[in-house]
Amino acid sequence: MSPPLHPQRLRNFVQALAQLLSQPREEADVLAAAQPLLTELVSHDDWLPEAFAQPHPERYQQYLLYADPLERFSVVSFVWGPGQSTPIHDHTVWGLIGLLRGSEVSQHFVRDGQGHWVPHGAPHTLRPGEVEAVSPRLGDVHRVSNPLADRPSISIHVYGANIGAVQRAVYREDGGRQPFVSGYSNTVLPNLWDRSAELNAQLRTGSPS
Repeated sequence: MSPPLHPQRLRNFVQALAQLLSQPREEADVLAAAQPLLTELVSHDDWLPEAFAQPHPERYQQYLLYADPLERFSVVSFVWGPGQSTPIHDHTVWGLIGLLRGSEVSQHFVRDGQGHWVPHGAPHTLRPGEVEAVSPRLGDVHRVSNPLADRPSISIHVYGANIGAVQRAVYREDGGRQPFVSGYSNTVLPNLWDRSAELNAQLRTGSPS
């Protein structure tokens, strides 16, 4: 039997991030303040519903977990089958990537003098509980892969927009560019707001609400 899920972890995260973004902030301040929130979320692997952790045999999956009503941010689970990877791509908005399960390798790219996209620096490997930031200011173009050949990997991404509706681009190493809008792999969202199980548990134990 699977252990009980703790949806309050994701609910607490989106509430804290919404509070953080309730006042105007510089991007650097947002990333600095939001990173420990995401680190706390991905330090626990007991809250993501199985429906949003399913790999696809042919391509990675991007499941929407939460979209802010004002589209100030979105939270998604990326599920990578063994050995799956993205093309070289950008984001155009700030983002934080936290690894929940498995492993993830990110290789950043920059343009050279001929306009070609070339690797910049060594590949960076994320391990469970670790978080990294992306944005046009920090370096926005990368390729991501699951280096594990025998099991899926899952990362939780937070973006400063409704990322599934943002026009972005994929790039060829020769400099070619193809616009795209990613959308999402799911048509339903996790229910974060039914608090009945925890409230009924409090009633049974007599604990204060």
